[in-house]
Amino acid sequence: MSQTQPQTVTQNQASVQPTPEPRVSSPAPSSESQTSATKHVLLVEDDVFLSSILKSRLEKEGMTVIHARDGQEAIDMLKTQKPDVILLDLILPKKSGFEVMEQIRQDPQLENAPIIIISNLGQPEDIEKGKNLGAVEYFIKAKTSIEDLVKNVMDFLANMGHKGVS
Repeated sequence: MSQTQPQTVTQNQASVQPTPEPRVSSPAPSSESQTSATKHVLLVEDDVFLSSILKSRLEKEGMTVIHARDGQEAIDMLKTQKPDVILLDLILPKKSGFEVMEQIRQDPQLENAPIIIISNLGQPEDIEKGKNLGAVEYFIKAKTSIEDLVKNVMDFLANMGHKGVS
């Protein structure tokens, strides 16, 4: 009588495929890729809730975010920090976003810093003034989701290469 016994397979008998390692993006060993791996963002936003969410989402995407709560703090930070992009609100305490942009454009070390405006000022003249002061993008908060804003920042950084502010 041949009864069917449940088969037990030992580890030596099984054809075990190695579990693939999780994919972790790490920069290649060259110094160029190491310096360009992490993008640095200066977030200038006085709204605590919005800045917290935005900072968290950008960091989740691998970016380093420094946060200024007013225009003067942003100017002070830019004396020592050289971000790849500046996300700038326009209605700020101490110095408006427009004043910050004017001061940045007068500084030879910062004049080429890419600035993306995030504001509730959506009048055509505000948008035009922002573009004239060198904003590379202009997003109206009420019309732009956090996800869309993060995607646009990531796309901008991916397409600009690693220029940063020298």
